[in-house]
Amino acid sequence: MLASRISNSVKQWVSYVGQLTLLFSCTVACAFTPPFHYNRSLAQAQRIGPGSFLISALVGFFVGMIIALQMAYQMVQLSAELYIPNVIAVALTRELTPVLTALIVAGRIGAGIAAEIGSMVVTEQVDALKAFAVNPVKYLVVPRFLGLIIMLPVLTILSDVIGIWGGYVICVFKLHISYEMFWKMTFRALSMKDIITGLVKTIFFGMIIAIVGCHQGLTVKGGADGVGKATTAAVVRSFILIIVMDCFITFVFYFLLNV
Repeated sequence: MLASRISNSVKQWVSYVGQLTLLFSCTVACAFTPPFHYNRSLAQAQRIGPGSFLISALVGFFVGMIIALQMAYQMVQLSAELYIPNVIAVALTRELTPVLTALIVAGRIGAGIAAEIGSMVVTEQVDALKAFAVNPVKYLVVPRFLGLIIMLPVLTILSDVIGIWGGYVICVFKLHISYEMFWKMTFRALSMKDIITGLVKTIFFGMIIAIVGCHQGLTVKGGADGVGKATTAAVVRSFILIIVMDCFITFVFYFLLNV
């Protein structure tokens, strides 16, 4: 019985990933096919970026402080508190801010995308687009896809900077590390590989959020109840795929390529 359930779950996920892959392929093809509606993509980017900045900055700032506090608990005992800025800079740029920013945007924007498109499906607006020979993927999916790819790296860079400032507050005012030494250790620890890895992750995370949210919206069945279920599924599945993609990209950059 358990084996049968596991088998069915695996089959459903394989089928689901296949559907996402088809939608992704269609979206990329439409994105490079004229006519290009840049104003719609910019409108989506404007909706995603400013609206998500405050919460992502707040999370980044406090995560930087938390890392400094947690590291201080052990490092002070070893008289190695000077290395705390190194850990803060590397942990934030490589891993924490890309993932946390993506999860925040998935919860805020991914759910909104699924609900918005799902409502259009329920009210037959998507069918109306098809009746007027308008490709729903090009009209609805591509602008959100491009908007997320543009804005998620920008939000991540801002969260990186603000998160390091959060660590600065603890290191300088609590641990009494001089500000010159803090910035010296921070820039010594950082490399372009760390920053690029984090930004590459966010591009893939943006693709996942857009494709999952749009797919859940386009495949809504039923009325308001179906829209609610699609919204919840979009957030949960985006979270799972973001974590899986994060693990895969980390393995590729640091173990497979080893550049």
